Amino acid sequence: MPTAVPGRAVEATGDEAEEARPVRSFALPRGTGTTAARIGALAVGQAALIVGFGLLITGPAREVWPLTVEDHVNEGLERIRTGPLTTLSYFGSEAGNTLTVIAVTLLSCVALVLVPRLPMWRQAVFLAVAVSLQALVFLVVTESVDRTRPDVHRLDASPPTSSYTSGHTGAATALYAGLAVLVLSRVRRPWRWPLAGLLFLLPLVVGVSRLYRGMHHPTDVIGGIANGALSLLIVGRALFTDGSVAAPTGRRGKAVDVEEHEPGSAALIFNPTVTGEADREKLRRVLEQHGYRAPEFIETTVDDPGTGQAAGAVRDGATLVVVCGGDGTIRAAADALAGTDVPLVVVPCGTGNLLARNLGLPLTPTDALDAALSGTPHRLDLGRIEGDGLTPTHFAAMSGAGLDAAMLEHTDDRAKSAVGWLAYVLATFGTLRTPRIRLTLRLDDGPVLHRTARMVLLANVGTVQGGLTLVPAARPDDGLLDLLILDPRGPGGWMRALGVLIRGRGRDTRPTTLDTLASESAGKKGVPVEFLTFRRAELTFAVPQSRELDGDPVSHGRRLTAEVRPGALTVMLPNREK
Repeated sequence: MPTAVPGRAVEATGDEAEEARPVRSFALPRGTGTTAARIGALAVGQAALIVGFGLLITGPAREVWPLTVEDHVNEGLERIRTGPLTTLSYFGSEAGNTLTVIAVTLLSCVALVLVPRLPMWRQAVFLAVAVSLQALVFLVVTESVDRTRPDVHRLDASPPTSSYTSGHTGAATALYAGLAVLVLSRVRRPWRWPLAGLLFLLPLVVGVSRLYRGMHHPTDVIGGIANGALSLLIVGRALFTDGSVAAPTGRRGKAVDVEEHEPGSAALIFNPTVTGEADREKLRRVLEQHGYRAPEFIETTVDDPGTGQAAGAVRDGATLVVVCGGDGTIRAAADALAGTDVPLVVVPCGTGNLLARNLGLPLTPTDALDAALSGTPHRLDLGRIEGDGLTPTHFAAMSGAGLDAAMLEHTDDRAKSAVGWLAYVLATFGTLRTPRIRLTLRLDDGPVLHRTARMVLLANVGTVQGGLTLVPAARPDDGLLDLLILDPRGPGGWMRALGVLIRGRGRDTRPTTLDTLASESAGKKGVPVEFLTFRRAELTFAVPQSRELDGDPVSHGRRLTAEVRPGALTVMLPNREK
């Protein structure tokens, strides 16, 4: 069976999903000053880095290869000029022209605020500030680095600025790559990938066009791309990861009035921050098509992300519980449904939706619901977990401590809502230096093992974003749990670890006995990746660690105890064609 991985659900708040049109305020959101100061400080470092590179290529390194062949490249491009290529280069260059960039940025920001059902203020600010930041850094760089333009016939008028960096390329990178990031994070349609690819390609087209037209040296274009990319990274991290700026008030979703249930009724639990009224109406129609009349819609809250709602639905006689949300909402409902035999239907309405992906469900909510209701019930395992400061509960995908948990801890919920799973990538930069863990562990009746690690994962499933299989032997219906211990040391260790994980993709073998694997791996130094299999695991850390459950950070602590509950959860899954 396909495998699954953790994600985080954005919990509902009373103000985040209001039906009425949101009231716009001219007051700056809380934390704006802190975020602006952070962006400013990082921008100074960005400018210093790009200026330093410019002074290097115009000074000590100008006689060093490959800088010594830049003139030959410029002359070669001049020799291959033709009428059609010149025309194409004109349009490519104009895509990074100042007026073009300003117009596209303004139109995009207005569209982000006015077109979606919920105004995307944060995304609009991200795009506008990133484009503006690269422009400010560009001005500083051109004043600091004096470089003449290529000694070839130039097809455009030479502006009174240094050749370094390429302002057209920097602006195009900030604008079009920024739009690509927003497309990948906010659009769920299949065409998002070709559209994002085209947007990522546009800065390269602009850069090549500027080279062809004799306006810049190759390193000027490289500097422009670096300027635009760093601007996106700095602004994206400040707005979507650090969480200093409070989110604007949104809408509140009202629970749908329904008739009192009867035997055979369905309850749909939804996270209102990711499931609008139009979405709920579509899901209602699918349920009614499958014979579930007057389904009850139940909203999650910050205090109860799904556990109480699922338990209440079962008490009230629901024979089917549909959960529309992210992996965190699914986990909360599964905790209440464990051992009840009431089928769960997973509807991907969150950001990552990794559980739905790895269970083979369609990613469109209505298609996923229709496919599941047309399928059959399957029993899946759950992991039961507890620890110091952690109330006993269940997880459906993964739990763990260390680097992964710290990354999730530093990813603000608003960041996931704004840029989706890319928020995790931004948060990773601030957690790579998480200290190594020292721990002892005991699996089943085996010996006590001593390990160091960057990250430990207790896995019921094994595949994460991008199709990377972290725990290749993990299966959600095999009556076992798996343990990944990741402990790379230095760049070489990280490369070895990545190689192990890539080679392990699709592998379904597991050790025959725990003692065999333990004896082979015990005492080894520098082992970057280690896999163990268990029914019960006891982990004790030397100092309190960041911990997570199915992608949701929980309190820090020194202990985790997990055991498998075979077949505890009944899930409706599509029928597989033979």
